[in-house]
Amino acid sequence: MSTLGERISGYRKKCGMTQELLAEYMEVSPQAVSKWENNISCPDITALPRLADLFGISCDELLRGREEQTVRMLSEEEKKDVDKMLLQVRADTVAGDRVRVNLPVALVRIALELGMEVPGMDGQSAFQKIDLEKILRLVDEGVIGKLVEMESAEGDVVEITVK
Repeated sequence: MSTLGERISGYRKKCGMTQELLAEYMEVSPQAVSKWENNISCPDITALPRLADLFGISCDELLRGREEQTVRMLSEEEKKDVDKMLLQVRADTVAGDRVRVNLPVALVRIALELGMEVPGMDGQSAFQKIDLEKILRLVDEGVIGKLVEMESAEGDVVEITVK
């Protein structure tokens, strides 16, 4: 089992960041990042969500080293009212665009039925190959979680989660 410091170091490297860049992003010294990664000290608890967001993981995964279950099929008893669910979209492009959209599934459904672009997803090349109608059909069947996680050849990253 890896330590918190080993996980921070691994995720930092996976993101292609130096300790100096991570320190700048977290507004701490490079020495502080080095201490985190060498298990001499830990980040302040208020910094954990920011670190997790930067690495594209949950705080639980950062702290425990376990990935969350990404997709799950709800039983008939567990199924929720689809129109009360939330579609979360996260995209980071190599051009530097950051898209964070949280929309009610009902609004997404209406936009698609009217032939409209879904707010926040219009004009973004990272979304061109994503079929939201298929995603909504999965949600209707009771599938929840991170339904799309892709990285394009250019390095654009897109995640779509339904909660």
